[in-house]
Amino acid sequence: MADSAILSVTMLGAGQEVGRSCCVLQYRGKTLVCDTGVHPAHNGMASLPFIDDLDWSSVDAILITHFHLDHAAALTYITEKTNFKDGKGKVYMTHPTKALHKFMMQDFVRTRRANFVKCPHSSASSDALFSPLDMQMSLASIIAVSAHQLITVCPGVSFIPYHAGHVLGACMFLIDIAGLKILYTGDYSREEDRHLIKAELPPIRPDVLVVESTYGVHTGESREEKEHRFTSLVHSIIRRGGHVLLPTFALGRAQELLLILDDYWKKHPDLHNVPVYYASGLARKCMAVYQTYIHTMNANIRSRFARRDNPFVFKHISNVPQTRGWEKKIADGPPCVVLASPGFMQVGPSRELFEHWCPDARNGLIITGYSIEGTPARDIMTEPEEFTTLKGATIPRRISVDEISFSAHVDYAQNSEFIEQVRAQHVVLVHGEATGMGRLRAAMQSRFKEKDEDVKIHTPRNLETLNLSFRGERVAKAIGTLADSPPQTGDIVSGLLVAKDYSYTLLDPRDLRDFAGLTTCAVTQRQRIVLGVGWDLVRWHLEGMFGNVEEGMDKDGVPTMRVMGVVDVKLTGEHELTLEWESSSSSDMIADSTLALIAGIDKSPASVKRACFIFSLWRYQFVLIYTMVQPRQKTKNFKCCSDISIYRVIISINLVTSQPHTHEHLPLQKHKHPHADAEGELSSMTRVQRLAMFLEAHFGEVEFHQPDEEGNRSMDSEEGERSDDEEASLLVRLDEADARIGLISLTVMSSNEALKRRVEAVLDMAVTTVSTLSEAFSSGVAVTGDDAGLTRESIVEDKGEEEKAKEPIEMPTEEVPKGMEEDSNVTTEVVAVSEGQSSEQ
Repeated sequence: MADSAILSVTMLGAGQEVGRSCCVLQYRGKTLVCDTGVHPAHNGMASLPFIDDLDWSSVDAILITHFHLDHAAALTYITEKTNFKDGKGKVYMTHPTKALHKFMMQDFVRTRRANFVKCPHSSASSDALFSPLDMQMSLASIIAVSAHQLITVCPGVSFIPYHAGHVLGACMFLIDIAGLKILYTGDYSREEDRHLIKAELPPIRPDVLVVESTYGVHTGESREEKEHRFTSLVHSIIRRGGHVLLPTFALGRAQELLLILDDYWKKHPDLHNVPVYYASGLARKCMAVYQTYIHTMNANIRSRFARRDNPFVFKHISNVPQTRGWEKKIADGPPCVVLASPGFMQVGPSRELFEHWCPDARNGLIITGYSIEGTPARDIMTEPEEFTTLKGATIPRRISVDEISFSAHVDYAQNSEFIEQVRAQHVVLVHGEATGMGRLRAAMQSRFKEKDEDVKIHTPRNLETLNLSFRGERVAKAIGTLADSPPQTGDIVSGLLVAKDYSYTLLDPRDLRDFAGLTTCAVTQRQRIVLGVGWDLVRWHLEGMFGNVEEGMDKDGVPTMRVMGVVDVKLTGEHELTLEWESSSSSDMIADSTLALIAGIDKSPASVKRACFIFSLWRYQFVLIYTMVQPRQKTKNFKCCSDISIYRVIISINLVTSQPHTHEHLPLQKHKHPHADAEGELSSMTRVQRLAMFLEAHFGEVEFHQPDEEGNRSMDSEEGERSDDEEASLLVRLDEADARIGLISLTVMSSNEALKRRVEAVLDMAVTTVSTLSEAFSSGVAVTGDDAGLTRESIVEDKGEEEKAKEPIEMPTEEVPKGMEEDSNVTTEVVAVSEGQSSEQ
């Protein structure tokens, strides 16, 4: 799947049905599968999820919520019979689930094989899906986790298990895929029973909630009411001389029923002679697991266990004898209560006992869990007059049938409350029949509409891919020094953005080593260029492009011009310039533009025009000098000039190439580009003039106002507050409204809000337009001092404050080159500086 910002949810099972739970989550190239169960109403390959519709080698992880067959029994087939083992996927479940899953799968394989021997032609006797060896190999690949443990599957994918109630070890998974949070509940219960805690509400709000809808809009009884009705019904069946059959699974709800019955028998001595059997070959093994994980149960069980009162050592319940034909012996014996597996009565002890007791009206059948459509337990709830045995015979049904659900699924009241508390943007209903799921969806939509909440509720069918789009917002957590003082609204926070596994962290560069384990380095780049023009002509072009160029000497005494505070242009040789800068995205851009400008100077029409201008000044200077030296000679007779006049002519010619020399020149050498920044007071005046011209173009005539100090002092003494006229300003008048623009603070003051907003917009454009590149760019690099290594004659800030002049620049003596190369050659050198060390690369 492509790395997209769309979450795809595909149900390979449990989409508008109960059974074979299998939910596929795909987001940003990651694939997770939640639960891999079988359908109890089907057999063989028909019971599996639609596994052919997924490339299992692309799965990053399989998460199993609990050990029930309809959530975990297909795991062995997927890990051993598909291409899942060709990928890098992992399987996760909690420690109790892994321990109980082993026993459940052993019983699953044994029951299917035993049934095949008894009824080789029955519909339930399809070929086994896998061998015991496959099961052992699958179990070895499972990774056990604990509740509340953060598990990182791969870069960008993690999850945290939370207690889900339901059965021992059951959990819901809060999954994080590239920052998108998905809560998958599996089967869960929000009511604490005799041994399990209720499902937890995760502290983090997920974006998507995938939740069961087993009971739809049905609201069940309270636990106390169910227990009272259950024990009363069992007692009444025994009083009439009948047998009580409780179809249940070997693990899960059976332990809850055993606790209820043992406590009821203890309180009623008249029942002590009535046996209660737990008909499961896994009984002893299961009890050992339950006693091992006492710490995962509720406070009542933990306190009893702390008093050395093991609640799972039952005084009035015994296991059935493991002898051949025990079912017939118990069926023909005195009244008793039998908890027999499986809960859906497809095969096994519960089916055989039912066929024995079905014709007798004194006996009673109590369905204690949810019955999936298509199973014998679901069919018998309609109370048919006849029933077909596994051997195909027809027997009358006279046994009483009642349903008291202890399935530990949420009802409508609990489910709707949980959905509202989770507050997910999208809710996906699974593990429910189509009718009940549709009613639950309508009910929840009505509840959210009343609260004016925009929550999307989805009910996908099997193999129907649900695509959910999310905004690409990314949240960066500030840590270290940046987190010392929380920023206020409107503050700009700057630092290094570190991305790892789709999570983002903002920190100060000094904290990079401590928090990210990384180090920083500065990359210094150098580019050498051979150019046949003079130093002064280069400066002239740079000023025209960037506005202001700082000129001086570097620490080695090399003539240097600094462009926009980041790029140094050095005269490193007679015919050579070197560009040097510390690499960054903005500095590289400035360096590229500087290099392109310098490389085109000798071909620039502006260079020719400037040379012609200088030559015309040279002609005037030549005539003037010659007249002063030889006043009696005619100007046209050049041969009569003295050596001094010839020398001065050579000096004037040098002005054309602007090569460095030791003697002084006329002010002609400092001729500035017309687009260069003005200096000193002229800079402020030029800026004000340009702003005024811009404003006049939009509003007409603009007035300049100078502050009146005496008037301000008198006004302050009267009003006791600051006057708006303390700074020079420009006054804009439009119709009857006016606006004043402070030239220092650049704030707009006007009683007319519409005019104020318009002037502010125009002023923003004006400031951007009249500012040069060097003024607009802020590098944060010192231009003077030891760190910069560059001295200059003077620094004049925009506000007109002049700093103390540095030592005058000393230019090296060099001869004017007699020939220049026509083409420029550029070489590049990169220097990486890390932790105060530098090395050329």
